[in-house]
Amino acid sequence: MSTKNEEIHGYLPDERPPVIGLIFFALQQIVVMFPATVLVALITGFHVSTTIFASGLATLGFILVTGRKIPLYYGSSFSYISAIASIMSAEAFTNYTLDDKIAIAQFGIIMSGFVSIIAGYIIKRSGKDTIDKVLPPTVTGSIAIIIGLSLAANAMLDASTYPAVVLESQAEFAGGMAWLIAIITLISTILYSVYLKGKLSQLPILFGLLTGYLSAIIIGGITGIPFITFDTVQTASIISIPKFTLPIPNLAAVIAIMPIAIATIPESTAHIYQLDIYVNDLARKKGSDKKYNIEDKLGLNLIGDGLGDIISGFIGGPAGTNYGENISAMAISKNFSVSVLILAAIFTMIISCFTPLINVIYSIPKCVIGGLSIYLFGVIAAQGITIMMDKKVDMFNSKNLAVIAVILIVGLGGSFGFPGSMIPMFGIQIPAIATAAIVGIILNLLLSLDNK
Repeated sequence: MSTKNEEIHGYLPDERPPVIGLIFFALQQIVVMFPATVLVALITGFHVSTTIFASGLATLGFILVTGRKIPLYYGSSFSYISAIASIMSAEAFTNYTLDDKIAIAQFGIIMSGFVSIIAGYIIKRSGKDTIDKVLPPTVTGSIAIIIGLSLAANAMLDASTYPAVVLESQAEFAGGMAWLIAIITLISTILYSVYLKGKLSQLPILFGLLTGYLSAIIIGGITGIPFITFDTVQTASIISIPKFTLPIPNLAAVIAIMPIAIATIPESTAHIYQLDIYVNDLARKKGSDKKYNIEDKLGLNLIGDGLGDIISGFIGGPAGTNYGENISAMAISKNFSVSVLILAAIFTMIISCFTPLINVIYSIPKCVIGGLSIYLFGVIAAQGITIMMDKKVDMFNSKNLAVIAVILIVGLGGSFGFPGSMIPMFGIQIPAIATAAIVGIILNLLLSLDNK
């Protein structure tokens, strides 16, 4: 409970900020989800504008099916990258057009959505006690930690990135300037999140982005290094409707992509637990007697996640999940309003149709995104620690230590030790985080056999 002299600012899921605040909060949510969503499209070869549009539409579908009860944003998932890429680069489809390859992958993505929906219904019928036995905080907390830390390299590499047009003789200097911009972005974002008071305290990420962007303009103007350009998407038309493709049934796509949905369940569980902790903490501090039972809605969340995959896959977007980056932004800004996420989804769909708006987003230098990501990805990892602290995990218990240790090493070692975060094992390539999750679940169950 807050003191009388301390006014708590923040919005709970069923609260709606004033119009101006609503717009800025929505833009902040777009800022944090945009880099990863676009990156997935670029890596897999999917159409970027279609991926952006699918992200917004799938978010609206998620919010609708979950009854506006769960404040989560749907974005393209890194867990599916290798599976989708295996279809896009398969020799069997060498002579296919890009759109046909995407259409084949779409079918596997849609099928993965049905896996999540079925899992969601099973979890709803099993009850929370059963889920807690299969997915205890030792598993979900550890998964959250490795999700955040496995992205550390992405954040650091982005922070050091300078424009590709820079001459080789200027590379070292340009790299130094990129680091300077990233550091300015990071430090300013941290200072804003710690020291801003009142309603402004809810916009540290957006302010940090603007500060980094301004520093890139100034440093670019002084040094002549083009950190900011507005011609990424070159077309004479202002309005450019995303290119939608329809799925083509294919068994190979189902085998490659559909099973990944099972491995993402611990990630979704971790996100739900994170939200439950932070939302109810804010409710207590605001003096609200209402209990937001978000962690009891894991099954509903998976159903919404599955619907998001079906929506995205049907129009030509990659598979996705609810975004930890957006949860970090909500935790930092203390803004969990579902209305904000609805507006962010609508804005995202609009942006995907307007070339100038897409170019404005693309103009954000990677070093600025890197500065933000260092903070955001770190917060995701810290939320995993929060889960274990909130659930009072006994860190002196040998079983707990074993489960946590194996998940952390398999997840992080696999992410950084092998190309594409794919662990070569028994003649196949398996995703590091998914492997860590499955191994952790199985190990926990085996060590719990003597516990009635």
